[in-house]
Amino acid sequence: MALLLAWLLRFHGEGYREGYEEGSSLGMIEGRRHGTLHGAKVGSEIGCYQGFAFAWRGLLHSCATERDSKKMKVLEALIGMIQKFPYDDPTYDKLHEDLDRIRGKFKQLCSLLNVQPDFKISAEGSGLSF
Repeated sequence: MALLLAWLLRFHGEGYREGYEEGSSLGMIEGRRHGTLHGAKVGSEIGCYQGFAFAWRGLLHSCATERDSKKMKVLEALIGMIQKFPYDDPTYDKLHEDLDRIRGKFKQLCSLLNVQPDFKISAEGSGLSF
C-alpha cells in the first residue's frame, strides 16, 4: 500500500510539473498573440488620429483666422498627447487613461471642426470615415 501511495504521489507530481510547463508555454504563445492583436488595434487607432490631426493642422495653418485659434490649440494639444503616448511600453500603468484622454481630445477637436468621425476596426483593417 505504501508503495502504491508513493507511486501515485510521484506520478501526480510529475504530471503537475509537465502540465504546468505545457500550460505556461501555451499561455505565453496565446498572450503574445493577444497582445499583438490588441496592440495593432491601438496603434492603428492612434495612427488614424495622428493622420487626421496632421491633415487638419496643414489645412488650418494655411488659412487660419483669429476664430480658428481655439481649434489650433486643441489640435496642437492632441498632437502633443499622441507624440507622448508610450507605444513601446506595455507595462505603462496609465496607458488606458492616456488613450481615453486622446480619444476625448479627438472628439473635442471633431466637435470644433464640425465633423462626424466613425472610427472602425474590422478584419479588413481600420480607419476613419466621415
